[in-house]
This record gives sequence, structure tokens and C-alpha cells, in this order.
Amino acid sequence: QLKVVESGSHLVQPGGSPRLSCAASAFSLDDYAIGWYRQRPGKEREGVSCISRRTDGPYYQKSVKGRFTISRDIAARMVNLQMNSLHPDDTARYYCALKSRFDGRDDDQKTYPFWGQGTQVTVSS
Repeated sequence: QLKVVESGSHLVQPGGSPRLSCAASAFSLDDYAIGWYRQRPGKEREGVSCISRRTDGPYYQKSVKGRFTISRDIAARMVNLQMNSLHPDDTARYYCALKSRFDGRDDDQKTYPFWGQGTQVTVSS
């Protein structure tokens, strides 16, 4: 059974720059896509960013493009999400998810069978 585990929770001020990490049990991240999703209070879960061996590069949701950067460390089997210039509207529970890179669209959460428990990010002054 494949597993992903997110890093600890974060309480940051507006403008803060925390980094989330996701550790995957997959043998080789080259064969998988990792997605970061979030659920903001009162909202449905939404895609934030995802990364795999795509020729067109990582995907970013429009509201985070230019502020968030996703990266992967193949050897360590880790995927990181560097978040900069956080707004209170970025407050959410952030989830890491894993799927085979051959199964469906990387930016479609319905194609991800393996999910972490989530980590809370709260942006507040």
C-alpha cells in the first residue's frame, strides 16, 4: 500500500513563507505524480499544484501561480511545496496525494487514490 505523509502544521503571518513537505513510500517518484490539494474553511477541496515527469512542467492553480513552487527530490522521495507571500485566504488544510503518472490527468484529484492526512496552514496576524 502506497503512502504519503505531510509535514507538520504551520501558523504564519500574512506574507509568510512556510514550506510543506510530503514523504512518499513509492519506490521511484519518477513513476508517479504528486499533487498538493487544499480545503479552505467552508469550501470544497481544490487543486493547488502537482508535479510529475511532465514535459510541460508542474501545474499551478491560478491563485498561487508565482507565489508557490513545487519541487521533488527523487532520491529522498520527497515533494516540497514552497509557499511565499501567503494571504489569509490561503488558510486551509493542505493534502498531499499520489498516483501513477500514467493514470489520468495530473491536475484531476479524482485520479489520485492515495492521500495523506493533511496538514493545517493558518495565515493570521
